[in-house]
Amino acid sequence: MASSSVRPPHPPPHSRAAGNGTGPAREDAEGPARGTLVLMSVAVGVCVAANYYAQPLLDTIARELGLTSPAAALVVTVAQVGYALGLVFVLPLGDLLERRRLVCGLTLATAASLALTAAAPNYGLLLAGTALTGLLSVTAQVLVPFAADLAPGPRRGRVVGTVMSGLVLGMLLARTASGAVAELADWRTVYWAAALVMLALTVALRRGLPRHRGTARLRYPALLRSTAQLLVAEPVLRARAAIGLLAFACFGVLWASLAFLLAGPGYGWSDGRIGLLGLAGASGAVAAQAAGRLADRGRTTLTTGAGALVLLGSWGLLALGAHHLAPLLAGIVLLDLAHQAVHISNQSLIYALHPDARGRLTSAYMTCYFAGGAVGSALAGAVYAHTGWPGVCALGTLLTLLLCGVWAAGLPRLRARFSRQSAPASVVSATLVGGGLLVAGALVIRLA
Repeated sequence: MASSSVRPPHPPPHSRAAGNGTGPAREDAEGPARGTLVLMSVAVGVCVAANYYAQPLLDTIARELGLTSPAAALVVTVAQVGYALGLVFVLPLGDLLERRRLVCGLTLATAASLALTAAAPNYGLLLAGTALTGLLSVTAQVLVPFAADLAPGPRRGRVVGTVMSGLVLGMLLARTASGAVAELADWRTVYWAAALVMLALTVALRRGLPRHRGTARLRYPALLRSTAQLLVAEPVLRARAAIGLLAFACFGVLWASLAFLLAGPGYGWSDGRIGLLGLAGASGAVAAQAAGRLADRGRTTLTTGAGALVLLGSWGLLALGAHHLAPLLAGIVLLDLAHQAVHISNQSLIYALHPDARGRLTSAYMTCYFAGGAVGSALAGAVYAHTGWPGVCALGTLLTLLLCGVWAAGLPRLRARFSRQSAPASVVSATLVGGGLLVAGALVIRLA
């Protein structure tokens, strides 16, 4: 198996921003200007939020459309699947096309898909609008490697951490905003308002982003093949994709089932109160900043291990939170802190592999990452319907143990025990296969 030094197929020469004047040159030397970085962070947050407005509204949507809990949870799953498809088929275009034009086109199309969701008269069109929004709102992941390309190496982790803090706030505050708007109006108003915000964002991005041409010299089919080849050729990318998959699966397990717990007889909360819990999870933005700084210092392995252990501990607190608010809040905070620490560490490592293929590296990694979220949210809906909150926490604990195993398999001391260079990838694959069998067996036993 090729080592991490293998170049992507037909690597193009690396180039920088293609704008005129001194602005882009200054951004190349010093990183994105403060205003540009703030705009990118806000844009990432607004774009990713489109996939999370539904989560505190699931109980309300289920009642209005006459859905079961698993059917309502499928709204979250469809959003994640759509996002994963966008990561596969849309995100690599960031290495090929002019990025400002690509970003603005995607945000404009996302506004239309949000309007479709708002007007959906039935479950089928609701799923269609949700899937299109997920597919198109991959803009957030186009912007992250865009920011990394504009940043010098010594500051890249910090810049990525800053932009990712916007993503964290978008994911979590989307729940707070949608719950508050639904409390004042209804769930459809949430999506109409989001469509208008996306239109305004399109105008701001068209005016504020620098022009930046992708460096790939490949046709679209070859570009997609190159993305897959990177995943095959890069052991670091494979291992970090597996870790990201499991981390986001844990995130999906929590947030796809939390609304049902809080709307149930134990708490009896309204949509607005459920959405406020997004404020507790917003602490993950702090972890994104800190993890970015640690990555610039070369502490990614330590940060990942610490995040995995904190993630494991968070499920114990969440289990206690079935009837007590304090441990539930503490568990949410710790889970989001740990998840972001792991995620930023992963991104910092993979962006260093091939500077001229960051869009494709992001595509490969984030496809696995959001596939994990889709699997986690789907399992959470089924498990909650049959076993309640204790089963959800057991599922999250099992996924976290698998994450710890994948991280431990990549430690230098353990890797040194294997004679062939492909051994770490084999360990990762074996761990994931074994973990999948464990999850399947556990579900069969619990749901029988």
